Amino acid sequence: MLLFLGYSFLAATVTARGYAWVSRSSGTADIYVRSLAFGGVAFVGLCIFPVVAKWILVGRWHARNFPVWGLTYLRFWTVKVLLHANPMIFFVGNPLYVLYLRSLGARIGKRVTILSRTVPVCTDLLTIGAGTVIRKDSHFLCYRAHAGRVETGRVTLGRDVFVGEKTVLDVDTSMGDGAQLGHTSALYGGQHVPDGERWHGSPAQRTEVDYVRVAPAPCGTQRRAWYGMLTVLQLFLLYVPLTVGGLYMLLTQVPALSDVFAPGTVGFTSSRLYLDALILSLVLFSGFVVVGLVTLVTVPRLLNLVMKPGRIYPLYGLHYSVHRAITRLTNVRFFLWLFGDSSYIVNFLRGLGYDLSRVEQTGSNFGSDVQHETPYLVSVGSGTMVADGLSLMNAEFSSTSFRVSRTSIGPHNFLGNHIAYPVGARTGANCLLGTKVMVPLDGEIREGVGLLGSPCFEIPRSVERDARFDHLRTGENLRRNLAAKNRYNIRTMGLGLFVRWLYSFLLTVIGLAAVDLHGAVGQLAIAASLVLALLSTAAYFVLLERAFTRFRPLKPRLCSIYDPYFWWHERLWKVPDHYLNVFNGTPFKNMIWRSLGVRIGNRVFDDGCYVTERTLTTIGNDCTLNAGSKIQCHSQEDGTFKSDHSTVGDGCTVGVGALVHYGVTMGDGAVLATDSFLMKGEDVPPHARWNGNPAAESRNTVASRESHDDPATRRR
Repeated sequence: MLLFLGYSFLAATVTARGYAWVSRSSGTADIYVRSLAFGGVAFVGLCIFPVVAKWILVGRWHARNFPVWGLTYLRFWTVKVLLHANPMIFFVGNPLYVLYLRSLGARIGKRVTILSRTVPVCTDLLTIGAGTVIRKDSHFLCYRAHAGRVETGRVTLGRDVFVGEKTVLDVDTSMGDGAQLGHTSALYGGQHVPDGERWHGSPAQRTEVDYVRVAPAPCGTQRRAWYGMLTVLQLFLLYVPLTVGGLYMLLTQVPALSDVFAPGTVGFTSSRLYLDALILSLVLFSGFVVVGLVTLVTVPRLLNLVMKPGRIYPLYGLHYSVHRAITRLTNVRFFLWLFGDSSYIVNFLRGLGYDLSRVEQTGSNFGSDVQHETPYLVSVGSGTMVADGLSLMNAEFSSTSFRVSRTSIGPHNFLGNHIAYPVGARTGANCLLGTKVMVPLDGEIREGVGLLGSPCFEIPRSVERDARFDHLRTGENLRRNLAAKNRYNIRTMGLGLFVRWLYSFLLTVIGLAAVDLHGAVGQLAIAASLVLALLSTAAYFVLLERAFTRFRPLKPRLCSIYDPYFWWHERLWKVPDHYLNVFNGTPFKNMIWRSLGVRIGNRVFDDGCYVTERTLTTIGNDCTLNAGSKIQCHSQEDGTFKSDHSTVGDGCTVGVGALVHYGVTMGDGAVLATDSFLMKGEDVPPHARWNGNPAAESRNTVASRESHDDPATRRR
């Protein structure tokens, strides 16, 4: 808390003095120069500060383990938070990002392309050979948490290695030269992929599938250097002065706003402050919604005229920049959050460019978490339903080239949660793709079956108990139920917009009050506003969620998606919870979980777990929850919704990227390994170790370094 307060005060001081200096400018040219100087220095400072802090607080990372909540962990947490708050994360996929990781101690060769936004923390333990590609949503943190201790370890990748999307590289893993790891896969601690071999699955095993499917293109060091240099020039000559100077001119040259932001013009308790905040927040929020929506459906379409499907382009050129711009513009989460889980997501995705064939509207065709590389090369067959977490991999990469290709999902499919769907997937009509399934790229086209696991295997497409609500999905019943759901979803969308605007109004009040008090108490007012904004954000959304549930716990349900209860449950998913990430790895995260209704014990270490149904979840004392893990107490299969309690016993560990489903019980001291999927209804015995996708009891349990190094463990 003290570190956060100190950082807030430092940021407030720099911001206040910088804008005071910009305000003394005369003329547009002087404003531009001063904005460039102030913004450039501030940006460079934000980038350098974590590097300096890392080398001062830690020095070089070494393979070791240490307990959470100690001084060593405090240094670790400080460096981790600074890295995650670093603006360099926006340069993922750019050669500048590789240079930045090198400055933090990572050993990275030439022609390396990193597309994952998951920032490695223990960078001195990361080695990446020349020509390697790491796709997005991959975890290579070089640390993990186990039984209340943080374990750091090496991740070593050789030359020309390929790491697929939605993968996890645990500590003490390595891949030889020319090795490949397919999508939706994981290397467990101690695993090594030999030179030239291809592995996939969780845990990974050998395969003959070739995951590098795009030919190389001319892309040398000089091309990367020019791309990085042009990025820097664009940043400092355009974006920085436009952001700093544009904001200054907006707030000082527009009469209506200059009066609002003039210090001391209104009292802190004056009604004018709240009226100004009301008007300003309404204009900005509604402008963002309208202008943003128009931009999404127009600008990317114009950019897409440059791209040709199937054509191989070199990295770090015009086409690469256009592709990245299309990807960023069309994956704005706000609008997916707004339209998802309703009939109107279909219209939104069509507006983006999806080919959805003849839509058989269900009211829940897509969830609110769908991402893609380009929306203009996505085809989804009629009657298909998609849950949350779908990633459409319609761009393929090598270390020097990329191409965009069409990704097609067959008709009458159902896709579960957290699926990476690649170009050339061997699935056809009437398939059930289970949660975290590895979609196959080889073999015959699967039709009329279910697929589960990584690597996948066939299961029945459906079971009898899932057909009990089928009569609600056809004929007059469907027409009546769908109309009722649409009316409910419209109210939910309106309520969602209102609570989002009310939140922006709250932040605007805090900001105006800070400006008004700046003349009296100086930078302290701005620092206090940053702290108050964080606290009020957490309090606002916690209170909002509990109000939606009427301060009562959820109860297990088995119902149709046309049951009004399900519509109400969908409304709960609309309550924003992005603020939770700020508290990852701190005791404050447990306080937030308790306030949201999670029955959570003492001394729980939560490094970034996500809990979907809070009041259906029980977490015992001394548990360890890793980054990217998830406890999901519901499932939606075709037209059926199911939810149930899940219990994680005392002293359990849930690994990086692991998922615990509904109706699950983990006994005291049990361990769920990295990237595992613990399926519905499983009962894990005490002190057992389970791994895999789907998870089962491990026969080859590798002892954690903690068991050898911890004196208390040796005594036991």
